[in-house]
Amino acid sequence: MYPFLRMIKEMVVHARSEPLGLTDIHVSHHICWPWDLDIWMELNNGRTLTIFDLGRIPLAQRVGLIRALARNRWGLTMAGATVMYRKRVRMFDRVETRSRALGWDDKFIYLEQSMWKGDTCTSHVLYRSAVTDKNGIVAPARVLSAMGIEDIPSPDMPDWVTGWIEADRHRPWPPEM
Repeated sequence: MYPFLRMIKEMVVHARSEPLGLTDIHVSHHICWPWDLDIWMELNNGRTLTIFDLGRIPLAQRVGLIRALARNRWGLTMAGATVMYRKRVRMFDRVETRSRALGWDDKFIYLEQSMWKGDTCTSHVLYRSAVTDKNGIVAPARVLSAMGIEDIPSPDMPDWVTGWIEADRHRPWPPEM
């Protein structure tokens, strides 16, 4: 089940946090609870992505995106992701997530999140996200305008991000099974 209470807690905790710029880093803290574990007694890979949700949604709140979504009756979806898992997170471990937008193109906003135990990064994810309305994808330029931000070009994205974007252009859809 989705951790609605944890999400409410994050939204309340960060409701009074300072607003962030578009590419600033949002930091949140979490605990790996027993119900987050898999059969190997470590943080389940799916639950890892859910904990990243707990950092991404308050990020959207702090940059002003949530207000623009509500005002325009838009939705927010993930259109792709690539994840690296490197270190185990065990029961009752305390972790920090760091979330930020890296940039955007004509359709998508690219987000980066990492999970840390102390000075050790346990996992890292790159997301392709999209704002949607009843007609499909809303262009990021229109989203920024709704947030009161006009004519700001995307920052240059790192090579590893542009490489992923390019590689995904060659991926067949629908999959050839």
